[in-house]
Amino acid sequence: MDILTLALLFAVGSFLLKTREQRQRIALLGAHLGQFQIEKLMERLNDGYLRALDEPDEQRQQQIWSLHTATEEALAQQFERFAQAFSQADASSTWVNRNPLPQAHRWLPAWLAPGFDARALMQLHAQGIARVVANPQQWPVRERARTLLAELYLMQHSCHWFCRSHALASARLLARHKTAYAQVLQAVSPATREGYQALTGVRATLP
Repeated sequence: MDILTLALLFAVGSFLLKTREQRQRIALLGAHLGQFQIEKLMERLNDGYLRALDEPDEQRQQQIWSLHTATEEALAQQFERFAQAFSQADASSTWVNRNPLPQAHRWLPAWLAPGFDARALMQLHAQGIARVVANPQQWPVRERARTLLAELYLMQHSCHWFCRSHALASARLLARHKTAYAQVLQAVSPATREGYQALTGVRATLP
């Protein structure tokens, strides 16, 4: 068997393993998210915030902000409950490899298969969202809104990364929200950014 044939068999095998792994991750995340209305609440908040940020009349803008207080609190509470439920998932099914080879952490030494536990990442996002909603920093309303949107976008990116890949998650973020991954990472709260970078090993900086 020549090298070309071996390479082809390896590529096909890797593709099949990766596809199966992605399906399992999508099913796992979907089973947990399906118990909540996180996506619906996020869409409602995103649309309302963008409308408020574009509103030139300050009084009308304040009215729009106030309409979404309950949505903010519900979203923070539901995502916290989701993160707690997801934390009970088996560790072998929640590990995210930064090495693109499927199941790299199972058959390569740790230094060749860096990665992180998605359960810890979801806990970090839950804490970040709750922190911005509570607003102990007393951010002005516009800054708080932009920060919360960034927290939500980064959380959504993490979900897509867990299910597919970092590259695809970044592409979806740009296509859906017209925002680059590096911009989102720069816009979240400092505590979220520091925790995220420490956990994932990612260093995304603006050009």
